[in-house]
Amino acid sequence: MAQKTRDKIIATAQNLIDQTGDAGITLNQIAETLGMTHAAIYKHFRNKQALWEAVAATWFKREIIDKIKLVESDAPKTQLHDWLWAFAKAKKETYNTNQRMFTLNTEYIDNNPEALRQVLLDADQIIDDIMDYHDPHHERAEMILAAFAIFSLPNFKETWNDPDYQVRFERLWKLIENGL
Repeated sequence: MAQKTRDKIIATAQNLIDQTGDAGITLNQIAETLGMTHAAIYKHFRNKQALWEAVAATWFKREIIDKIKLVESDAPKTQLHDWLWAFAKAKKETYNTNQRMFTLNTEYIDNNPEALRQVLLDADQIIDDIMDYHDPHHERAEMILAAFAIFSLPNFKETWNDPDYQVRFERLWKLIENGL
């Protein structure tokens, strides 16, 4: 029951962001929409920051991670390359499809590196699995994803439609490939 309520709070926060076009909604607005008290939200989230991280992570998983189809391959490097390229394309497509909602859903994360790290855990886990690192802290996976920041961080979104986008991706891949 607690997880259902938690999911409902996240969904309501996301719906209010979608409806208002404003990421600055309050916990009171969320509580009122759900017919609960402001204090009841704190039973599921330690603070507003934790709620926004959950909203961002849920949105990111739904709009980016879940849209990437992992293609099995006997060559982990090939599989990693293809997944990273699909990740970059998914970010670009999500941005191009609805720039306003992309910006609203990434606004909080842009200014909070620790929240960004939490949001990227699913991506780190996938990279760790592809490369068979078995690293409980995903340190190598995190570094690989960090190398491709220009293709994934919202700060660089204005460059995602440049004509040399894929060429730059391939150049970066060649740069790190041997270090994997």
